[in-house]
Order: sequence, then C-alpha cells, then structure tokens
Amino acid sequence: MSSPVPTDYAATLESIKRLVHEARYIAQRRVNTELLRLYWQIGATIIERQKTAPWGSKVLSRLSADLRTEFPHAKGFSPANLKYMRRFAEAWPDQEAIGQRPVGQLPWGHVIELLEKLDDAELRDWYSAKDIAHGWSRPVLAHQIKTQLHLREGAAPSNFPHALERTDSELAQQITKDPFTLEFLAIDGDAAERQLEDRLVERIIDTLRELGPGFAFVGRQVRFDVEGDDYFVDLLFFHVEQLRYVVIELKTTKFDPRDAGQLGFYVALVEDRLRRPQHQPTVGMLLVADKNESVVRYALAGTTQPIAVSRYDLSPAEQAALPAEDALTRAVALELDDHTPQSTQPHRKHSSRSGSGG
Repeated sequence: MSSPVPTDYAATLESIKRLVHEARYIAQRRVNTELLRLYWQIGATIIERQKTAPWGSKVLSRLSADLRTEFPHAKGFSPANLKYMRRFAEAWPDQEAIGQRPVGQLPWGHVIELLEKLDDAELRDWYSAKDIAHGWSRPVLAHQIKTQLHLREGAAPSNFPHALERTDSELAQQITKDPFTLEFLAIDGDAAERQLEDRLVERIIDTLRELGPGFAFVGRQVRFDVEGDDYFVDLLFFHVEQLRYVVIELKTTKFDPRDAGQLGFYVALVEDRLRRPQHQPTVGMLLVADKNESVVRYALAGTTQPIAVSRYDLSPAEQAALPAEDALTRAVALELDDHTPQSTQPHRKHSSRSGSGG
C-alpha cells in the first residue's frame, strides 16, 4: 500500500525545482566567468611575450595547433580566437575587474562583438551593461551598436518635462529613441499592396525589437465611443516595466502639427478610459519619416498631452516605396494578431486626417 502524498508536496516540489534552476544558472555564470578569465590570461600572456619576442601570426598559428592537439575536445583555440583573447586583455587590462564588470557576465561571442565594433572603453562598458540588463542576443547587440543606441536612446524631442511630473518625465523619456532605425524594411517600388504587407509582416518582429524592451501589445483598432462617435486607436502598447500605456502612431510623411493634435487626442482617450490608479500616465510616441525640429517644438508646446516625436531611418529607395499608413498599420496588426491571442479587436479602415480616423 502506497503512502499518501503529503498536502504540502506540490509546494515543496516547486521550491526544490526553483533551487535547482537557480543553482544551474549560478553554475553557468561561474563557468562563463572562469572561461573569460582563462581567455584573458591567455591574451595577457601573448601580450607579454610579444614585448620581447616576434610572436606574429605564424607563432600564433602554431600555438593554436598545439593547443588543439593537447585539448582535442576543447573549442576556442583557433588563431583568430587567440587574437581576440589578446585584444580582450588589451581592452580590459585589469583582470580583477572582469568579474566585477558587466562584461564578465557576457558570452564570449558578445565580447567579440564589443571588440570588433567599439574602440571606446566607456562605450564597451555601456553596451555590456545594456546587454546584461535586457538579455540581448548577439545579433541584437550587433544591431544596437551599429545603429548607435547610446546616441538615440531617450533622445526624442518631447513635452514630457511640462506634461508629466519630473521623476515620471525622466522615466518616460527613457523609452524614446530618435531616430528609430527601420532600414530593414526592404521594399520594392513595384510591389503590390499584399506583397508590401507580406514583407512588413516578415520583418515586423525586427520593428518591435527596435521599439525596445518592456513593450507588450495590447490591441489594434481599439474602439472608443465618444458620445456616439467611434474612434479607433491603431496600435496600443503597455510598457510592463514602467506600468504605462503607450500609444504609437507611424506616419510615412514629414511631421505635420496636426499629427500631434491627433495623437494627443488618442492619448487623452486612453488616459481617461483605460488607465488605472496604479498606472503611470499614458504617453504617445509619433514616428515620422522626417521632421522640422522647430515645427515639432512649437507643436508640442501647444498640447498638454505627453507626446514624443521621433524620426525613423530608411534608405531613399525604401522611403519612396513605403506604403500608406493604413497599409503599414494593417501589416503590423496582422503580425501582432498572429503572435498575440488576446488581441480580438476588428480591423476597420479609416482616414488618418479627418472623421474618426487614427
């Protein structure tokens, strides 16, 4: 006869499973840190030898072959990797700091990206910290470096300092960028509308990645009834880290002051109808193909709703071939529907300038 299962068995099992996962994670981090220490020591040894002897490419090739013979199951001893180890030791000359800095927690492939693409020590540390904080993959790290995230993050002109409390204004500003980089939207000028939508759907994950961490999709064509008139917010997001709704509008034309008024109207609707007491104030982000900074400044001064305006980068050919806003929005919504089961709002066509448009 089997013994009865204790009433607290399930809770105990979950507790032990958490302990196992935590131990594995800690062990993996320690192994990675020790691997980086090893690579640093090899790199530092090569640097030291090169000060007194001709340790050129031929010597490194022989060292690589000998190490691979001695350690046939170990990876990482190629001539190219030995050179990266040398550069690693040059870039972070203090061995003890490796375990204390964010770079000490990165996979070796990410360290290589930092060495390949950045010469400035402070920027390497900045991107290392961002990588650890957001859990970037290596391609995402490469993309962020290539598009100079350190210059774009929090850089969009906004009226946040006047429309929000000071501390909240600083938080909201952090989720903006200027410009956004959407050059991956490679579009042929003679493509049919459906083909354009298909292309955009294929690349929309890149677009969402460019928005940054923390953005969760809430709905498309979110309907608001304003005393009998229907209005539809094209795309609504919630920033889970800052606990705020974010209304994002994309325009394929140069910024027009009416765009700020339209977006401010949607922000006011979301703020009034959806925001809860525990939420931070709703903000709007407008992405435009081009903008006159002075016009943006005057337009933002004329609205009390918190709005930021960013430009997005496309090549001239891609810009000329970009579809109208409604086609772009439909493509985004289709992809978001595929990846977000809770999104059930029907799609409705509308004008972006008049009537109940969005």
